Amino acid sequence: MSQKNETKVLALALLLTVGIVGAGVWWFTNNSGVKIVNSITQNPETVSNPSLQDRISFGEKSLTPGDISPVKKEGVQAIAAKTYDQAIANFTAALKLNRNDPEALIFLNNARIGSSKSYTIVASVPFGTDPNASLETLRGIAQAQDEINTSGGVKGVPLRVGIANDNENPEIAKQIASSLVSNSEVLGVVGPNTSDSTLAAGTIYTSGQLVAISPTSTSVKISNFSPYVFRTVPSDFIAARSLANYMVRTLQKKNAVVFFNSQSNYSQSLKSEFVSSVSLEGGQVSSEFDLSKADFSAAKSVEQAIKQGAEVLMLAANTETLDKALQIIQINQKRLTLLAGDDVYSAKTLEIGREQAVGMVLAVPWHIESDPKLYFPQKSRSLWGADVSWRSALSYDATVALIAALERNPTRSGVQQALSSSDFSATGASGTIRFLASGDRNAPVQLVKILTGSRSRTGYDFEPVR
Repeated sequence: MSQKNETKVLALALLLTVGIVGAGVWWFTNNSGVKIVNSITQNPETVSNPSLQDRISFGEKSLTPGDISPVKKEGVQAIAAKTYDQAIANFTAALKLNRNDPEALIFLNNARIGSSKSYTIVASVPFGTDPNASLETLRGIAQAQDEINTSGGVKGVPLRVGIANDNENPEIAKQIASSLVSNSEVLGVVGPNTSDSTLAAGTIYTSGQLVAISPTSTSVKISNFSPYVFRTVPSDFIAARSLANYMVRTLQKKNAVVFFNSQSNYSQSLKSEFVSSVSLEGGQVSSEFDLSKADFSAAKSVEQAIKQGAEVLMLAANTETLDKALQIIQINQKRLTLLAGDDVYSAKTLEIGREQAVGMVLAVPWHIESDPKLYFPQKSRSLWGADVSWRSALSYDATVALIAALERNPTRSGVQQALSSSDFSATGASGTIRFLASGDRNAPVQLVKILTGSRSRTGYDFEPVR
């Protein structure tokens, strides 16, 4: 690409990004079920650092970034004042205004419990740095809570859900873990979101003998990490093998380059597993580009890949480096085939990647169109009025697993023993939930492709590769 054309492409990418971020108030429902207000992302450095007390809520404060509706604010105040009937009325009204708000549904169910006996779990999500992923995760948890409480609870005892904002920061995740371990009422945790936070907080959960089930942490380092750390999402080993197999056997391409973030455990894990898997399939990864380097250049990296004879660009980016991955997509101009990991599965990819992202194949744990006749896709669409993402499905599964364990023995040790038992099983959004001795779930991944479509209202959709 000439320097002149390269400048044009970079300018176009910049204009697209500025257009998205600065367009005022944006409302659209994407295929992850997220209604987005204003920007899709927040810079972690601009997020305030609230005290630990302000990071955890059972309804007495909203953790959703930005303004909330007056009636939802009244509901939060009512729960804080323990006027539960008023809170129920407020959150019911708030959900009529925005049915797609999982925090409001969780708080509504908590208000219905009031001061009565309950079993408590907490969701550890990165509201401060990745609000969209947090909302996607909470949709699955909220749906599972609503279903069990509507049907009478866990053997007659309702499920209370707390929300903790860990900002995808391993140190904050550890502080939250310490706080939850010290609260004897907490019997299980859904989360954290990132592999780095799960590995960091997992040491605390292990010492405190409190089970944590992550729906989104995929690093291979989590396998056999702790008898108290489980996950409902397949490891990077499974995703990498699927992508490598698709590249070599289906696409008949042998030479790839990988873009990754050396500061992210997830990104490093996916990159390493992909390199190994491609080699096993008879191909090669000719170069690795570190997105975290200060001198990283998307344009130079793509040109170098082309000169080396690469046929495929593999984007093992994490949330923090997604913007750089989107630059690569724009600069590539569809010259080389694109593959990507599950963190690239984002509304932002559809909105900014647009035509240049069409044809890119991603490995994700689940997709709502894989088998839309199943119970969960129909129920979730009815509840939220939108499609939900794999993060919602896998967090639903994590919550369902905790509920099933509580039904066996509603104590911390009982939950751990139930999940570790060889005869444990539960039915989730993505099929039967069973855990291996490693804490992993032996489940496949779904390859999806970006195509033109109308479901996300961006003009593009993620669709299953059949």
